Amino acid sequence: MHKRLISAMVVIGLGISSSAFSANEGFDEYVSGLKVEARSNGISESIINSAFDNIQYTERAVKADKNQPEKKLTLDEYIPRAVPDWKVKQANRLYNEHKAALDRIGREYGVQPRFIVALWGVESNFGRLMGDYNVVEALSTLAYDGRREAFFRKQVMAALQILNEGHIAPENMKGSWAGAMGQPQFMPTSFLTYAVDGNNDGKIDIWQNVDDVFASAANYLKMSGWNDEYTWGRQVKLVSPMSSDLKGVEREKGKSLADWQSIGVRKLNGEPLPDVAINAWLVQPDDNHGRAYLVYGNYQTLLKWNRSHYFALAVSHLADKIR
Repeated sequence: MHKRLISAMVVIGLGISSSAFSANEGFDEYVSGLKVEARSNGISESIINSAFDNIQYTERAVKADKNQPEKKLTLDEYIPRAVPDWKVKQANRLYNEHKAALDRIGREYGVQPRFIVALWGVESNFGRLMGDYNVVEALSTLAYDGRREAFFRKQVMAALQILNEGHIAPENMKGSWAGAMGQPQFMPTSFLTYAVDGNNDGKIDIWQNVDDVFASAANYLKMSGWNDEYTWGRQVKLVSPMSSDLKGVEREKGKSLADWQSIGVRKLNGEPLPDVAINAWLVQPDDNHGRAYLVYGNYQTLLKWNRSHYFALAVSHLADKIR
């Protein structure tokens, strides 16, 4: 039985009106348990006190979690919205503005800088849309809500570890309703796994320091299998419809470009595929009636960042427009 229902039954059993039992009363008790776990994980008392100071059950985070958009746009509708002309212009301007740092980090991690900028643009509009939620408050609320308690409770503990290591002050740890943080929108566990100090100042600040943002994004891609000798893939034309057993990135191994050529896949302009020894997968997120793509291993790496074809294709299309 869910913890909130049990708590409500208890107060009713004590003769207290159920209407007097607010979500925040049960939440306060839950936070007490989080504090106990944090202490057992070695989080300092000062961080525990400051991180949990005056936090409250945040209904809007729960509503956002439960009311994610159901309407699915086609790629023909989605890509122009995700990669509009103004974003392409900003991406190119910022690429040139930060070129020295991007080139240095690209060489160090083996990631083409245009993909770093594209991720930056898609995730947070180049740092302009990072979210205004108190991360510990939002994550604690979602853990308490219970639908994905184990996941969000783990994120709470990771967020506390980040604070304990001194990378950011609790009052400045802001993010999305789901706890995704900073300009690359890392979840706390992703921060602990992939975030790096890009300017060697002893802290990792993915909220304000672009060197840290770029290096952390590049490190995520590198550790997830990125290969800078190749790009992500390409939109293609199918001479005839492909059977479903030939599609999808779930296949253990892709087919060579020569194999795809032999069964009727061409460049979008109808020309033959490149003569390159690389395996590729065929994806059609909108099924047989929509766009078709041959994607390479780097695209698979983008899916490790966010398991959405629409996300990976938005990043890929934006990267292709950065020069």
